[in-house]
Amino acid sequence: MLGKELVDAVLADHKTAPIREPVRAMVGFLQKLTLAPADITPVDAAALLVAGISPSAVVDALYVAYCFNVLDRLADAFAFEVPNSERFAQGARFLLRRGYALPLVAR
Repeated sequence: MLGKELVDAVLADHKTAPIREPVRAMVGFLQKLTLAPADITPVDAAALLVAGISPSAVVDALYVAYCFNVLDRLADAFAFEVPNSERFAQGARFLLRRGYALPLVAR
């Protein structure tokens, strides 16, 4: 299973999706972190290490989750609209051409 099918399977139920156990552990941890952050304990983090995830990979995943969670909450707060597929494609072409660097502003 590849691509969209795999993503759909993980989104439907990461516990039964055809993914490796370390990935399953991380997805479960990130789900709990996102939905019930106050319930996260050191035991949850230790389980990631037992699952074979390196400490640096845990930190990387936490940074990504943090960014997405902040952006998602801001988008909800400011009622951002999700663009249609043409606007997504337009944005992708722009990023492929220019990257994420901010344009220089003349002073």
